[in-house]
Amino acid sequence: MRETWLPIVLAGLAIPILLLIPQAPDEADAAAIVRRIDALYRSESSEALVEMEIVTPHWQRTLKMRAWSSGMDKTFIRILEPKKETGIATLRLGNEMWNFLPKINKVMKIPPSMMMSSWMGSDFTNDDLVKEFTFLESYHFELTSLDAPEEGLVYVKCVPKEGLPIVWGHVIIAARRADAMPVWQRFFDEKGNLVREMLFREVKSFGNRRIPSVMELIPQNKEGQKTVLRYLEARFDIELDPDVFTLRNLRRGI
Repeated sequence: MRETWLPIVLAGLAIPILLLIPQAPDEADAAAIVRRIDALYRSESSEALVEMEIVTPHWQRTLKMRAWSSGMDKTFIRILEPKKETGIATLRLGNEMWNFLPKINKVMKIPPSMMMSSWMGSDFTNDDLVKEFTFLESYHFELTSLDAPEEGLVYVKCVPKEGLPIVWGHVIIAARRADAMPVWQRFFDEKGNLVREMLFREVKSFGNRRIPSVMELIPQNKEGQKTVLRYLEARFDIELDPDVFTLRNLRRGI
C-alpha cells in the first residue's frame, strides 16, 4: 500500500519464482505474501475514482476524488465532491508534497513538521501519501501465530529494518491462505501497543486485476472514528500525460 494507501498502485504475483529461491519454507511463504501485499495496488501507472467516507462521533462526510499514479514516486489526487471542496488537489513527487486550495488560489508545500497531520480530516496522514517503504524491502518478516487464529488465514509479522524512518514497531498482516489476499493489517508502536487497523473487504475485478475494493482504517485511540476508502473505478498500466504530475496541473482546478 510502500505503505501508501491513497494512490492506487501492480498486482503481479511472483510466488512461483519465490518458491524456487533457496529459502526455508516459512521464509518463502512469508516472502510470497508480503510481495503480494506490496504489489496489490501498484502498477507502472494507474487512474482511479475513489470515494472516501470519514466517520467521527460528531460528524460524517464523504469525499469523491480522482487519483493518478506513475511508478513509485508520483501521485496526483483531485477532489470532485462535495462542492465546497471541489478542486482541492494534492501532488506528490518523491518525498515532497503540495496542496492546492482553490478558494484562495494558493499552492502550499507541506513542511516536514506537518507530515503526520491528517489528510483532509481523515485518519490517513500526509505521511501515508509519501511513504516509499515496501514490506519486502524495508521490513524483516516471518510467519507468526495468534492466540485465536481464524480458519483459512495466515499471519505475517513485519519488523522495520534498522535505520529506516518508519514509525511502526511492527505490523501484523492477515491474509487468506488460498490466494494471499489481505484481510487485515494491524500497526503497533514500539511498545507493542495497537495503534490502528486496516480492514480489506469486497474483492472485485478491475480489468484483469482483483483487489479488495474497500479499505477501512480504524484508529485505536479515537473511539467511534474510522475512514473508509471505496474504489469505484480503476485502470492499471495505462498511458498518462506526464503533465498530470506537475505544479502547473495542480493549479488548474477541475
